[in-house]
Order: sequence, then structure tokens, then C-alpha cells
Amino acid sequence: MSGESLQAAGRRSLVDTAIEQLRAQVVGGSWPLGSQIPTEHELAEQLRVGRNTVREAIRVLVHAGMLVTRQGEGTFVRSTSDPAAVLRGVQRSGVRDVLEVRAALEAEAARLAALRHTPEDVRRMRAALAREAEVMAANPDRANREATVEHDLEFHTAVVDAAHNPALAEVYRYFGASVRESMTTAFGDHEMPEVDVATHAALVDAIESGDPDRAEAACRELLAEPTAAVEQLLAAIAARK
Repeated sequence: MSGESLQAAGRRSLVDTAIEQLRAQVVGGSWPLGSQIPTEHELAEQLRVGRNTVREAIRVLVHAGMLVTRQGEGTFVRSTSDPAAVLRGVQRSGVRDVLEVRAALEAEAARLAALRHTPEDVRRMRAALAREAEVMAANPDRANREATVEHDLEFHTAVVDAAHNPALAEVYRYFGASVRESMTTAFGDHEMPEVDVATHAALVDAIESGDPDRAEAACRELLAEPTAAVEQLLAAIAARK
């Protein structure tokens, strides 16, 4: 590793350490909800790092929603909940849990997408579906499962984005790691059904029609088969115990 690379790695390590220390103080209640945190200069002295390191760590926690910076006033505690802990909890969830949350998020997204979609949104959904169908056709034995999962997630993300609700889109992306993991697990199990291109296409048609009830129903139908398959697998596993 070059000297420049070592320096960059050291810099990253300092920032990561500062992030963890600041996060611990927020979660631990050192600074109450709504209170102003110490200045960059004070934090730099406390953490024994440079002000640039503190500034970058604060920026990360602002993006995570734990802190908020107000121009001319300072930085304040916005939330004492640790999003990293929430994500770890989500990642420990089972395939059935993930599918149930997907149904809730995506069904509402489909309703909103029917009302708010643009022609570009529809083109994006159809393009993602076409790529998914192409991969499946080229790999009938599921040889390229990872690509199938990525294209399927790309399709569902396009549906959520078509709702044009930034908060919903952000939650779905935050949840996306577990969606990807659960889908990879599902596609790796030959007892799980193949992706049904027809039900995916029907969802796009429903969204394009502008009918929110039809879009929600199409979304739930799309998720019904994999959810039922998971239920059967879990029941079989329970029966063997």
C-alpha cells in the first residue's frame, strides 16, 4: 500500500472512530433531545482529532438523521435513536418478515405511483423488467441468481420511486439491504417460485392506468406467490423439528 493510501486509510479510521464516539454520546443521553452539541473546536479537543475530522463525522450523523445543523446557530440533537441498530435488527429478520414489510411499503408505493407517475417512471419500470426477463431467459437453470435479484430489486425500487415520496423512497432504500439478502436466499432455494414476469408487467400496467386500487391489488398479487412459498417452507421446517 502506498504512503498516500495509508494516509487515506488512517484518515478514514479517525473519522469512523469520531462517528462512533459521537453516536454513543447521542444515544447515551449525554446531549438531550433538542439540545445543542458542543462546538467543533470543543469536540476536537475532547476526541483529540482535527476539526475537519469532527466536521465530517457530524456530517455523517446529520445525514443519518441523528443531528441537525442550523445555519448560524449550531448543531442540535434531532434523534437519540441509532439507525445503525435499527438496520441491524432489520437484517436479522427472516425472509417472511421482510416480505411482509415489503408488502406494506410497496403496496402503498404502488397506490401513490398510480397517481403520481411520469412517463419516464413507466419507461424505467419496463426497462428494468425487460433486463430481468432477459437474464432469466439466458439462465433458465438460475445460474445467474445474483443478476436476477439485482434486476428484480431495480424494478421494485423503480416502482417505489414512482410514488415521488422522498421519505418512502429513503425508507425503502434503508430497508433494501435486507430485501436483497432475503431475495438472494429465496432465489437460491429451488423450492421458491421463479419471478413471474407477467405479474410484474401487470403491476406496471396498473400503475400506468392511474387506478390506485388496481395498482395496490396488482402489487399484492405479485408478492402473494413468494409469500405463500415461504409460508410452506417454514411450515415444512417446523414439521421436521
